[in-house]
Formats: sequence, C-alpha cells, structure tokens
Amino acid sequence: MGGLGLIQFMNGLTLASLLFIVASGFTLVFGLLRIVNLAHGALYLFGGYIGYSIVSASGSFVLAVVGAMVVVAIMGLVLDVGLLRFVRGNALRQVLLTLGVVFVLNDLALVIWGGDTFSIQTPEILRGAVKLGPLFYPKYRAFVLVLGIVVFIGLWLLLSRTRLGALIRAGVDDAEMVEALGINVRTVFLATFMLGAALAGLGGVVGGAFLTLYPTADSEILVFSLAVVIIGGRGSLPGAAVGALLVGLLNTVGQVLFPELAYFVIFGPMALILAFRPLGLFGRVV
Repeated sequence: MGGLGLIQFMNGLTLASLLFIVASGFTLVFGLLRIVNLAHGALYLFGGYIGYSIVSASGSFVLAVVGAMVVVAIMGLVLDVGLLRFVRGNALRQVLLTLGVVFVLNDLALVIWGGDTFSIQTPEILRGAVKLGPLFYPKYRAFVLVLGIVVFIGLWLLLSRTRLGALIRAGVDDAEMVEALGINVRTVFLATFMLGAALAGLGGVVGGAFLTLYPTADSEILVFSLAVVIIGGRGSLPGAAVGALLVGLLNTVGQVLFPELAYFVIFGPMALILAFRPLGLFGRVV
C-alpha cells in the first residue's frame, strides 16, 4: 500500500471512529430501547453548533465537549419525557413524531446560527501532524480514532460489566419482571436515552472540527448511522463497531475511486449483506 493509499485508509478509519461515536448512541436508542429516533442526526448537529458557540466564547474545546453533551442530553430528556412517551411501542408514530422534531430543530438552528458553514477550532495540542510509521498524519484525526476506541471500550464495560448495563438488558428482555423487583425501568430507559443523545452531542463537536457544520449535515450523518446499525445488527455494540468500520472505509474508497457512485458503494454491499443476513451481521431475534 502506497503512502496515498495508507492515508486514505487512515481517513476511512477516522470517519469510522466518528460514525461509531454517533451510531453507538443511535444503537442504544433504536436497538435496545426500540425507539425509532430519526431526530438523532439533528441532535448531532445541535451538539456541534453548541460546541462551536462555546469554543468561540471561551476558547476551550474540553468545555465545548462537556457543554454540548450536557445540553443535548437535556434535549433528549425533554424529547423522551415530553413527546416520545405518548407514542411508545408504535414505530410509525415515532417516525412521524421525530421527523417533525427534526424540522423544528433545523429551523431553530437556522434562526440561531444561520445557514453558514462553521468549523470548530481544535485545541493547540491537537494541531499539526504526528508520525505514524512511514507517514505523517493530522493529530486531530488520530485523536478522533483513539476517542472512538475509548468510547467503544467504555460502552462495552457499561453494558456488560455494570449493574446499569444488566438492568438495561434485563429491562429490554422482560420489563415487567424487572419492575416486579422494585426497579423503575422507566428511569433506566430514560438514562439510556439521555446517554444516546449525549453521544450524538459528542459526535457533533468532534465531527464539527473536520467535517464542518452546515444545515444538511444532520441528514447525512443520520443516513450513515442507519447504515451502520442495519449492517451491524440492531442493538449490537460490536455490530455497530464493525458496521462503522465498513461504512467508513467504503465511503472513503467510494469517494476516491467512484465519486459518482459514492452512496452505491455503501448501500450496495449493505443490501447484499441484508439479503443473506436480514438481522445484520451481529443481529439476533428479539
């Protein structure tokens, strides 16, 4: 693999890492909670805009990440308690409701930030390049790659090694039994929904520094997130990681080799996978 090919491969891994951060929140909500939240992309974009505003006002990237995650988590709380609880268990109504929320949030973003394109300023320590083997690669993109791995490990430990993770999985399988044990499943699910929203906010800030922020960025990231979850399998964290890896690499290859067929390069293999694995690579019957 030549130097240019290696750089494109690393770019694909970086995009895959960002997609996993966003899609991991989506797979928590859609895969585990069975909530079709099409407003996830709008939460990503709002998180990016909020992070941009905080960086512009304070100059702190860390504060932008924390602030965006907190604000978007609160938006998730309002969305779940104020709206989605009325359509729980009805996928079609959830789709229509969250689509309406997308339109509202997009118009609100236009009013607040306008239709310009913004890029979040990265901290000084993450500027420049770092030597990775035979090539120099942007420090920030390497940071995004590492962050995606950290998020994967953190979520895996949360879901498989903590009491909260056990309650989430038990509540999904048999909510009535968990309620009978005196545990408020609704509160557990609400915390999970807020975590998924916070991950969308984190993705917005991280992605806003190299993918930029613009009015239609939410729909694009949502399409990629859907592809990641569908390929990997609904509710599977390893599936989301593998799906993000495939989508990130295929998108990078498609844009370089087949720019006119960039989307087909992603969704063609996705259709082929679903033809033989309707539940996705790591999906299971629930």
